[in-house]
Amino acid sequence: MLFPLLFVLGCADVALENDALTQSGKPAPQDAESAVFDLGKVPVITLEFSVAEWNKLLTNYDLNPKNEKKVLSRFTYAVSGRTTVLDSIGLKLKGNTSRRRPEGDTGQLHDGFNPDWHHFHMSLDFSKYRDAQRFKGLNKIVLKWFKDDPTYAREIYCYDLFRRFGCWQAPRASYCRVNIRVGDETPAYYGVYVLLESVDEDYIRNRAVSWTPAIGYLWKGGYADSFNANFVQTESMGVEQVELNPALSQYYAYDLKTREDEVAAAKVELTQFITDLNTKTGADFQNWISQKMDIPLFLKTYAVNVMVGMWDDYWVNANNFYFYMAPNGKAYFIPYDYDNTLGTSQLMNNSGTQNPLNWGSTNSRPLVNKILAIPAYRTMYQNYITQLAFLGNDYFTVNKSMARIQGWHNMIGGFVSNDTGEDMVIADQPAYWGNQPNYRLLSGNSQGGANGPANFFTSKVLSIPW
Repeated sequence: MLFPLLFVLGCADVALENDALTQSGKPAPQDAESAVFDLGKVPVITLEFSVAEWNKLLTNYDLNPKNEKKVLSRFTYAVSGRTTVLDSIGLKLKGNTSRRRPEGDTGQLHDGFNPDWHHFHMSLDFSKYRDAQRFKGLNKIVLKWFKDDPTYAREIYCYDLFRRFGCWQAPRASYCRVNIRVGDETPAYYGVYVLLESVDEDYIRNRAVSWTPAIGYLWKGGYADSFNANFVQTESMGVEQVELNPALSQYYAYDLKTREDEVAAAKVELTQFITDLNTKTGADFQNWISQKMDIPLFLKTYAVNVMVGMWDDYWVNANNFYFYMAPNGKAYFIPYDYDNTLGTSQLMNNSGTQNPLNWGSTNSRPLVNKILAIPAYRTMYQNYITQLAFLGNDYFTVNKSMARIQGWHNMIGGFVSNDTGEDMVIADQPAYWGNQPNYRLLSGNSQGGANGPANFFTSKVLSIPW
């Protein structure tokens, strides 16, 4: 049974705002959701479940932790004295290695007397139970806990930097507080979360001024079995099917997220792109890639990507990105999943001192390596790195970066302690499992971890060899 009928209290009008032009001269899209992703505010999101629906979430996890099944929830969003309530939305668990059971251990149902709450990532679908229902123009949002990030800042910082630097295709992110209520019990306070824009059809429509309003083929790149999204292999493409029975589930390195009933045509288009990427050479390749991609936008995005130390990305790990084949004939690289950055790293010796021109694989990442092999594009990329590091710009420089992070800490510091008992304090440290535990964001020397605690921003700027 659904909750009572939808009602909305005090919904503020959402103003449109214009971002700067992209380097290629095209206008960046109007952002109709700026009121949601406001880094100056910490809204409160309350999610209410019947006991039956909450238990369904738990038992589905036990059947298959990777399941994509959604359960019914009531959604309340409160900020600046205004409240929005949506009585019926869908909620599912999110995450790959970070996916968790929201309460208790395997086989346990909800304990109303002594609940064992756990932080977990989740995706909210506003139209799951009511067609065309939206929250301030959004069909979906993602809520992420600050897994392995005691600074409560890494993912927020990275998405903010993308936007500051004109990478308009990057998702937006801000802070929020999350409450979970099961049945008629007092809500459990889950603490401060990342409020993240979902990359979906509405995300595409909200950027229509830059790549046409029609929906093209959106792919998510990652791992599946022995394949990854390296833009070399073309064997692992399709629409993921994640069932409660893991044996019946299907996964693909290139996972189609839009127009799923046209998967055959989508595979033909992506296969042709990958074939041309790998076979064209010289002037023929340069002419082709300049027509197929917004190269300045791609290189700006990768300059940010490398400066923040994103090691679980396409260039290094062929992972964690979206690739959008727009109806205008161009393909767009969309960055995603930036919690393990700014000194938290693996798969390379030291993300703070690694040369930005030698970031990842040199053999099997043609989307980067073949583009940077063109002198003009290599120079463009180097110039973007220089712009990010320039002291006069409010991008990556240490003092301005530290001031932004400290301001966020001042804003959220009183809200971090929570009913899960997890992640209860803000601490200036990387993840415990990273290979460079000495990195700091608000203190440290400039020696890249070689001699005591090192500041990631100053160390990274000094890694630029030009």
